[in-house]
Amino acid sequence: MEKRYLIDSNVVIGYLDNKLPEHGMALMNPVIDDIPNISIITKIEVLRFNTSTGAYKILEDFINKSAIFNLSDLVVDHTISICKSHKIKLQYCG
Repeated sequence: MEKRYLIDSNVVIGYLDNKLPEHGMALMNPVIDDIPNISIITKIEVLRFNTSTGAYKILEDFINKSAIFNLSDLVVDHTISICKSHKIKLQYCG
């Protein structure tokens, strides 16, 4: 079975900006070359920035080539449970 990854917003931005460490870029190259998996939250976080037209186009193209996972009630309920049990705070991105 091949490994599948759900890519975080910070990784997407770092990768597309070529700002990940060399070993991080090497790890992400095959992941990105496949159909990247992102959540709807990552889509929101990545496209919310006011960037130049060229930079926005790169982000938009990446998002359009990705498999986007929506939030199901099951995912929401598990997130709530994990946050409660580990005292994790969700960050506001505004």
